[in-house]
Amino acid sequence: MLSVDITPSAQTYLKGLLDKQDNNEGIGIRMFVANPGTAQAETCIAYCRPDEVKEGDVTMELEGFNAYFEERSLPFLKDAKVDYSADRMGGQLTIRAPNSKMPQVTDDSPLEDRINYVLFNEVNPGLASHGGDVSLVEVTDDNYAILRFGGGCQGCSAVDLTLKNGVEVALMDKLPELKGIRDITDHTDRTQAYY
Repeated sequence: MLSVDITPSAQTYLKGLLDKQDNNEGIGIRMFVANPGTAQAETCIAYCRPDEVKEGDVTMELEGFNAYFEERSLPFLKDAKVDYSADRMGGQLTIRAPNSKMPQVTDDSPLEDRINYVLFNEVNPGLASHGGDVSLVEVTDDNYAILRFGGGCQGCSAVDLTLKNGVEVALMDKLPELKGIRDITDHTDRTQAYY
C-alpha cells in the first residue's frame, strides 16, 4: 500500500512545473529512492513522460497529473511527505522520506538491496572503527558485486585482507548466489589510510 503524502501546495507547485515543459501532454512525476536502504540514499522526483512509465510502477492520480512510484522504492517511501512552502524568495519543495536509509530487505528483495543490507549492518560497523567504509557500485550481470572502499580503507595496506577475509566472506556466506566481489577503489591515494 502506498503511503506517500503529496500535499496540495506541493501538487500545485509540481503541476506548475509540469505545465512549463515542452510537449507536456500526459507528463507526470516519478518518485524513487536512489541507493535505498543505505547511508547514501536519496529520494528523487523526476519528470516522467508517458513512455517513461515502467512496468511495476504504482500510479497515484493527483490534481491535474499522475505521480508514478518505482516499485522497488515503495518500502523506502513509506510515510514519505512532499510539501511546498512559499516564501519571499519563491519557495521550497521539501521531500521527507524517513525510511529511505533504513535497510528493508526480505529473501525476495533484489540482490543489490540484500548486498547493501549486509554492508550497512554487518561490514561497515566494523570498518567504521578504522574510519572506513565500503559501498556497492553495481552488481554485474554474472552476479559479481563491484565495491568501492572509502575513508580509512582507501589506500590501506590491509585492504586485500579486509576484502578477502572480511567483506567477501560476509557477503558470500549470506548471499550464496553471489559469485564474488571486485574492488574498484583507487588505493594509490593513501591520505586517509588507516595502516
